[in-house]
Amino acid sequence: MTIRVGVIGAGVMGADHIRNLSTSLSGAEVTYVADLDAERAAAAAPPSARITTDPSELINASDVDAVVVASHDSTHAGLVLECFEAMTPVLCEKPLAPSLLESLEVVEAEADIIAATGARLLSMGFMRRFDPGYAALRQSVQDRVQGEPLIVHCISRNASAGPGTTAESAITNSAIHELDIVPWLLHSPIAEVSWQAGRSSRLAGGGLQDPAFMLFRLADGTLATLELFLHAQYGYTTACEVVSERGTTALPEPAVPAVQEEGQRRSRIPADWRPRFADAYRLQLQAWISALELGEPAPLATGEDGLRASQVAQAMIRSLHSDGAYTKVIY
Repeated sequence: MTIRVGVIGAGVMGADHIRNLSTSLSGAEVTYVADLDAERAAAAAPPSARITTDPSELINASDVDAVVVASHDSTHAGLVLECFEAMTPVLCEKPLAPSLLESLEVVEAEADIIAATGARLLSMGFMRRFDPGYAALRQSVQDRVQGEPLIVHCISRNASAGPGTTAESAITNSAIHELDIVPWLLHSPIAEVSWQAGRSSRLAGGGLQDPAFMLFRLADGTLATLELFLHAQYGYTTACEVVSERGTTALPEPAVPAVQEEGQRRSRIPADWRPRFADAYRLQLQAWISALELGEPAPLATGEDGLRASQVAQAMIRSLHSDGAYTKVIY
């Protein structure tokens, strides 16, 4: 069985999903691509796919079995709800929605579908759960290889922020990955958070304090930290280290060629996140497609996971507007 997939959004992320679905996976075919920019959609789509500027047309097309939503964050909730109306499985890129109310609306709508039909339609694109490094780190924590975990240190740096990025959207769009992955690593929800910032890069635009430092206290007492720096300039890097009673475990550095010449040693740093998480995106998409082929629940993050990350994000935004005060997460 081939799953016919429609992809909404043909920007950086959507185009990457289209490439993976068309060239790196088994059991999938991209049959439809929607983007407000028809030329961009045509450039990203495989030759056999249809093109539209109307996402609703794609969602309701007879040759679309499942939908990937990779459009602007502000469109996610509405498009997912349209997929629910069509009873079409949907993989939504993070975040589920920029606002908590929209996230709640989506999860409640899916709960009604599950109650009526038993079908879970929504999967969330928290791809780090499929990254081999994060999976090994989680297993080490679960097995208590070095005793009880005490602190988790995270770093996320980008070469530059997208246009219009604000302190709030940096949380809902960038830090959202750590807001999902840290509870997943430790099997414990985030209980309270604090947002801190000092000097800001002169490259940060109005409304953005960059870098920012975030603290999470989990329900089991573990403390986690995140340095989020969106204008680091040199490229994209991410790091995660778990400090436990008898040692530490950290994500491995990606394997890249090291060049030595003219008295220097250097290695290439990617410009964005795609090379670092290429395996994670591919494995996540394959798991989703394979589950659809078999008619089984997809082993991806759920709408509830997306809602919990949004709840933590909203608590972090409240801390941001309260001079960094520790703020409890309301689930």
